[in-house]
Amino acid sequence: MTLQFTPLHPLFAAEASGIDLRQTPDSALCAEIHRAMDRYAVLVFRDQHLDDDQQMAFGEALGPLEQTRGVVDVHKQRLKHQQMADISNIDLNGKLLGADDRRRMFNLGNQLWHSDSSFKATPAKYSMLHARMIPPEGGETEFADMRAAWDALPAKMQAKIRDMVTEHSLIFSRGQLGFTDYTEQERRDFAPVPQRLVRWHPGSQRHSIYLSSHIGRIQGWPVPEAMALIRQLAEFATQRHFVYSHHWRQWDLVVWDNRSTMHRARPYEDHTYPRDMRRVTLTDVAPTLDQQMAA
Repeated sequence: MTLQFTPLHPLFAAEASGIDLRQTPDSALCAEIHRAMDRYAVLVFRDQHLDDDQQMAFGEALGPLEQTRGVVDVHKQRLKHQQMADISNIDLNGKLLGADDRRRMFNLGNQLWHSDSSFKATPAKYSMLHARMIPPEGGETEFADMRAAWDALPAKMQAKIRDMVTEHSLIFSRGQLGFTDYTEQERRDFAPVPQRLVRWHPGSQRHSIYLSSHIGRIQGWPVPEAMALIRQLAEFATQRHFVYSHHWRQWDLVVWDNRSTMHRARPYEDHTYPRDMRRVTLTDVAPTLDQQMAA
């Protein structure tokens, strides 16, 4: 197989062609994919008619997978693999989630700019989302290049935020939408974790701003002042020239690097059309506070 890459945005993101992911890539091909991810941060693989086992095998070939899912009603899993996240509006019986279903209310948080699993002590490395069924319109996914955003920050702001530590939780992000309906176990599972606000991306040798809607505090700062700064940074980092919008086709597999991008889902008529999306997520090597800060 010979991989070819076609840029989709001036700063990042590319379409990868010349590969059938139903065949698990060998180590040489995985190394080529990793190099491309270091460069582009988002890769789009079109027409990948994968089943769940094949998608899991592709993820495992690239690195260790996350073993837990950050969801409410975690026991309501309709998919074969417990590690596979169900990013859909479909219930256990194959019907659309009810308008007042707490899973639907919780999933609305995906429309906020975020980085996957930043609410875990060791956050996510890559996410790989596969489109099994898509609505006729809407439901795009937008990605923002956090390395380019860091590069564009004024030097004074870079110096100000460089050593900051934030706290992330699903309770913080869903709270922005007024969702507070948690069990006691979910509250324990979603307890805040610390993360660096500025990260060093070793593959590209670049810094990135590690932003997410999951941020609810900056350690050592009053909460209102902290959240005003986080909002300021998020507005700066998601200006249109930093953003690639992906319009899904059925059987697309999109892989992105959570260490150097932020993303959000766009709305669609989820009360009318089914949308079946399945995500496999690779875990990072260590908590961000234990990782190298800079070269």
